[in-house]
Amino acid sequence: MSWSVLVVDDEPLTQDLLRLMLEPAGFRVTEAEHGLEALEKVKENKPDIMILDVMMPHMDGITVCKTIRSNPETCDLPIIMLSGKTHLNAVEEGLQAGANRYLPKPTSRADLIQNLNEVLAETAAIRP
Repeated sequence: MSWSVLVVDDEPLTQDLLRLMLEPAGFRVTEAEHGLEALEKVKENKPDIMILDVMMPHMDGITVCKTIRSNPETCDLPIIMLSGKTHLNAVEEGLQAGANRYLPKPTSRADLIQNLNEVLAETAAIRP
C-alpha cells in the first residue's frame, strides 16, 4: 500500500529533502509551508500521516497538533513532529500536544521511514 504523507515545513529545502527520502520508499508526498495551510490540506484530503515542523510562521506546529487533536474528524491523524528544537521541554511539549513521535532535525532516512512505518502500524492496529 502507498501511504500519503503531508510534510509541513516552512523551509523549501527541508520539504525537498523529505520528498527525496520518502518517495523512493513508496510514500505519496504533499506539502504545506505553514500551519494554516496544513490545516486546509488536512481538511481537503486527509493524509495517512503528517510530518510536522514546530517552528513555522502563521501557526506553529504545537498549535497545529492541538487543533488537529481537538477536531473529531482529524483527531486520529498520526503526527510525527520533526524539529530542530530538541531540548527535553520541547519534546515533552510536542508529545503533550498529541504528537505520536518527536524526532530531531536532522534525522536519517532510515530513522524517518522506520518511525513512519511504526506509527502507521500502531494506528492501523487501533482503528476500527
